[in-house]
Amino acid sequence: MERDVIGYGYNADHARFLGFVPGATTALSWLGDVIAAGYNRHAGSFANYPAGCVAEEGVLSWFCERAGLPAGTAGGLFVSGGSMANLTALAAARDAVLGEGGWERGVAYVSEQTHSSVAKGLHVIGVPRDHVRVVPCDDAFRMDVAALERAVAADEAAGLRPFVAVATAGTTNTGSVDPLREVARVCRAHGLWMHVDGAFGASVLLTRHRGMLDGVELADSLSWDAHKWLFQTYSCGMVLVRDRAHLVSTYAAHPEYLRDLEEGGATNPWDLGPELTRPARGLKLWFTLQTMGSEGLAAAVEHGFDLARWAQDEAERTRDVEVVSPAQMAMVNFRFAPAGLSPEGCDALNAEVSRRMCEGGYAAVFTTELRGRRCLRICAIHPEATEADMRGVVRGLRAICDEVLAP
Repeated sequence: MERDVIGYGYNADHARFLGFVPGATTALSWLGDVIAAGYNRHAGSFANYPAGCVAEEGVLSWFCERAGLPAGTAGGLFVSGGSMANLTALAAARDAVLGEGGWERGVAYVSEQTHSSVAKGLHVIGVPRDHVRVVPCDDAFRMDVAALERAVAADEAAGLRPFVAVATAGTTNTGSVDPLREVARVCRAHGLWMHVDGAFGASVLLTRHRGMLDGVELADSLSWDAHKWLFQTYSCGMVLVRDRAHLVSTYAAHPEYLRDLEEGGATNPWDLGPELTRPARGLKLWFTLQTMGSEGLAAAVEHGFDLARWAQDEAERTRDVEVVSPAQMAMVNFRFAPAGLSPEGCDALNAEVSRRMCEGGYAAVFTTELRGRRCLRICAIHPEATEADMRGVVRGLRAICDEVLAP
């Protein structure tokens, strides 16, 4: 019975699980997680767990350096994932730009491809839905910076206070990267906080492809999930900030019952985010880095680029296939669009192909919607997946398509 409960569900750690970003995990992370959980340290303060907090702080400083954030002021916190990282940063942005007396005038800017967790976070911190502007994207699914600038100017003219623009480094649908340097220019010109949601794509900063994220070093905050493309077990997210003092300003509290744990001048993790009680989430990533090294992690990330290109190449060799979003990072989107089939019929066809592929168990390929069309989306990040896996999945999808279309 225990095996049925624990094992029942999608095997997201399989090389052909291509349905969404989190999936592949290294055994090193699993082992680090077991060790951290076994000791069950309270990692909210240095007094409770000095060695663990020092290790986490060292890892965070190293990732801040990879992102190009300024030494001395930059810092961050390990959190449960991208949703909490975005929320943590957005609250700091609100306080830094609006202050406590100006919340009702604040306006936030996201794109059509911004992750849904940002909308949740904005709602939680008190931003009304009619103060969230959804900026259109260009043909490559990147934020239209000219449209962003027009929206900001219009809100300023209306007496509102634009306070944060959220750019994405590796969108969930397509792996697209917003023009970060241009978004930063708009933010600087109008006094906005620039947050970058890099939950998935920030891992590219460890690789030879880091130029894709040009301008990320100008961000005020960055979310980065190690349990996505750094192969960690759940949960292992990071929020990094240009100036750690902003997190302290928003989250630090000093109740009398914690006074004995706040001596020595160190900034405790519980003063950098919403959680008081927190596990040492970063130890498994520290353990992985100590063992694999940054070059080993980088090679595993770079493999995802190859997997997506192989999938696209096979799709382009396959009849009736339309590539809707070409390979970017580890993502590629395509769909079957046989001649004579209506757009609605193509949507239904691709949904059925996905359903049968998942039901059959060979691979997990889910659908998404781009430009109003239902697409098959492949996210290939597993370091043990092969070119044969990618080509075999596309061929398998074609075979299922033939079955669905058969009289």
